[in-house]
Amino acid sequence: MITSASNPKIKHVALLSSSKKERSATNTFVIEGTKLFLEAPIHDIEEVYISENFNERLYGGDEYKLSGVMLDIFKKLKQTSYEIVSDNLFKKMSDTVTPQGILCVIKIQTVSLADKLKEFNDKPVKIVALEGLQDPGNMGTIVRTSEAAGINFILAGANTVDIHSSKVVRSTMGSIFRVPVIYTDDLYRDIEAIKSTNVLVYAAHLKGEQSYREAKYSDRSMILIGNEGRGLTDEATATADTLVKIPMQGQVESLNAAVAAAILMFELSR
Repeated sequence: MITSASNPKIKHVALLSSSKKERSATNTFVIEGTKLFLEAPIHDIEEVYISENFNERLYGGDEYKLSGVMLDIFKKLKQTSYEIVSDNLFKKMSDTVTPQGILCVIKIQTVSLADKLKEFNDKPVKIVALEGLQDPGNMGTIVRTSEAAGINFILAGANTVDIHSSKVVRSTMGSIFRVPVIYTDDLYRDIEAIKSTNVLVYAAHLKGEQSYREAKYSDRSMILIGNEGRGLTDEATATADTLVKIPMQGQVESLNAAVAAAILMFELSR
């Protein structure tokens, strides 16, 4: 059992949790909790850590008495190796107030835009592009909603919050493993590249010419969502084929970015 915070493995997990640079350098990230462990593809799991209390719950009695989530975890742990960590140390490793007792290091699956464009060449495709989105909760919600609405992949500008940060990962509720998120150093160039494959671009904008309900959507469409406070830049707005607005009542000037994205994504699905 690991009991020391100076253990190299523990120090590496802490660095992965706090440093985007380290995640990029090692092509790995950290997930925590029972749901994410069960959602994670087994071939992407590189390291597993469980608290001593969690270990006792799994192996302290008759395995045949386990049921539900704990039984599923018991079966999945048989397919991989794991380290037991003292309860006090696990609390320090955890990024949550009430740790569930299981934490993993996961391999990042990289996807290129070129590969995605080939995959959906001449096929219906629904894409979301994000410019400058900063709130982890919004990012996680958009990824989760993208799966629910049938979005094929997300294109994210370099100034968008890191999909592999712990708060974003938790907010995706497992959708991070099923919705490809492609980061780009030149969002506007790649939007134009996508447009050249007969994809129409719709920007959520307060100056939209028509309601999102009235727009004529193509079966090859992309939605643009901007920063929570500033919205889309002029450069991003200029790439859009159509500016759409979401009619609102009362004195509300704009919607939360994740809410606006959800409305437009489900409109594409409709």
